[in-house]
Amino acid sequence: MDAPSPSADPSPWMPFESRRRARDEKREAVLRTAVQLFLEQGYHRVTLNDVAERLNITKPALYNYFRSKDEILFECWALGQESVDKLIAEINKGGGTALAKLRKLIHAYAEVMTTDYGASLVRFDPRDLTEANRKTVRAAKKRIDRTFRRYLADGVTDGSIKPCDPKLAAFAIAGSLNWIGHWYQRDRAWSGEAVAGQFAVQLTEGLAASPARKRSPVTSKSRPAKGGRK
Repeated sequence: MDAPSPSADPSPWMPFESRRRARDEKREAVLRTAVQLFLEQGYHRVTLNDVAERLNITKPALYNYFRSKDEILFECWALGQESVDKLIAEINKGGGTALAKLRKLIHAYAEVMTTDYGASLVRFDPRDLTEANRKTVRAAKKRIDRTFRRYLADGVTDGSIKPCDPKLAAFAIAGSLNWIGHWYQRDRAWSGEAVAGQFAVQLTEGLAASPARKRSPVTSKSRPAKGGRK
């Protein structure tokens, strides 16, 4: 049998991986466009027709990727949350004091808040989602709050953070960070990195223990020197 001619036409069908990659890229384009519109105009003012028009596709074509507007909203939130979860996992793997971990988390979280998907974590109302997705959002918020509280409590224990109420301190930090998603605009003079660096310093300066306290963790019991006054 003769070998096939090298000049034979290639198959008109895209390989499976290429098709999947192309579909994923289009899906991501829908999400990027939708989250921009939601942030610009407000979720309730934007229609699927608006998203399709911005993408220069038809509404039926949009249904190939998402069946409803609230599904798009949840996916935008999920991408922002995924970034935060990944950062927390990386910080937990590393070493250092609890204060150092807290500072890293504040820096990372603040930078996420300067992105569109990060802003979606705080700019959109979970009540616009299905009940199942609302539960997912609430659970994720609780995880983040617990992480802040844990770093604060651990910092008091290891001596790197002054004695404080972890719950109140976590509320103060989270409130400051979440507000970034409301006021930050990319056309301003500050980059996301600049905002994150500033917040990481300012939100931990008041919590950092003095050098003397760092050498004497709260778990250790001071003992009077031999022959000293009791």
